[in-house]
Amino acid sequence: MSSAWVRIMAALAVATTLSACEREKRDFNTPPPGHPAGDHYQRDAYDVAQGKQLYENMNCVGCHAHGGGGIGPALTDQRWKYGGSIQQIYSTIHDGRRNGMPAWKSRLTEQQIWQISAFVRSLGRYVRKDVATSRDDALQWGKAESRRPRSTPLDGERWP
Repeated sequence: MSSAWVRIMAALAVATTLSACEREKRDFNTPPPGHPAGDHYQRDAYDVAQGKQLYENMNCVGCHAHGGGGIGPALTDQRWKYGGSIQQIYSTIHDGRRNGMPAWKSRLTEQQIWQISAFVRSLGRYVRKDVATSRDDALQWGKAESRRPRSTPLDGERWP
């Protein structure tokens, strides 16, 4: 057999194998059964991290600062004028509020609004610790953790 014939047969075998495989379809945006709409976003570290990125990109920082408030209300305290559940936060971002909060429904997808809502909940520490994002180093009071000296020696080390 010639090498051209072997290449053709190999390509045919690969094409046959790939056409026989059907990829499993998964829906990652549908909430698990028994949970309220949007609840799963605040349980997923990826969604909270995406919400943090969107919060900064959409200039939410301009009004709410990094959660401490400014022109807009603070997002880290326990006082929520329109409610602090993820569904109520979603409604506020989606539809806006009369006193200055713009509606974002025409500029963001539903998933993006849920992600921002989950991040806003994390600002007030209403999500699990393993899901919440860390604060930016610029907002820390001291040096970044990686720049701080160790407080205890590692195994087998001695302090000078």
